[in-house]
Amino acid sequence: MGIFTRFRDIISSNINAMLDKAEYPEKLIRLMIREMEDTLVEIKSACAGVMAGGKKIKRQLDGLETRTQYWEEKAELAVNKGRDDLAREALVEKRKFFRRMETLEGDLAEHDLLIEQYQDDIRQLEEKLKSARDKQRMLVQRHIHARKKMQAQEELRRIDSSETVMKFDEIENRIERMEAEADLVNYGRKTSLEEELERLSVDEEIENELRALKTPSAGKKDKSPPAR
Repeated sequence: MGIFTRFRDIISSNINAMLDKAEYPEKLIRLMIREMEDTLVEIKSACAGVMAGGKKIKRQLDGLETRTQYWEEKAELAVNKGRDDLAREALVEKRKFFRRMETLEGDLAEHDLLIEQYQDDIRQLEEKLKSARDKQRMLVQRHIHARKKMQAQEELRRIDSSETVMKFDEIENRIERMEAEADLVNYGRKTSLEEELERLSVDEEIENELRALKTPSAGKKDKSPPAR
């Protein structure tokens, strides 16, 4: 396939429509970008060749113009010297170079037009390539997001699986047993504060009993008969 045929196919292509129909859009866009890049290199190389040819023509024109002026000056000199015969010959030589200049000027105009067309093609292809690269970046981001989403869903499925639920139940049961064992260890055991308060209560009861014992003894002594 020639460079211009590929170029026309690329420019006329609808990237979005092609990607929508593709089974593997990422692979397709990668191939499209590679083809665009290769075509762009070829077009730029061809354009550079035409530009080099145009510069060569300009150098030739400069040389022909110099020779044309040379023979015109010689013709003027011959006329001034009264040598019309030499003047005619000089003008014939001048005409030869002038006609060659006209031919080369036509070639240069064609080169300039071709260069302009090449530059327009390069601009269009670069815009198409930029669009394709933007599309590729978007596809890559979509692929990354899709992969992360799949991983997250897979993780959720794994967490929701019966095996995972059983493990959580087992851990919960183990914690509950540990809590129950801790309660049994502390069951019936009073804290130091409770023990201290109970001791105070016992002390008070003993004191009350002691006073109760003392009180009846004192009453009996008061009621004893007097001595005779």
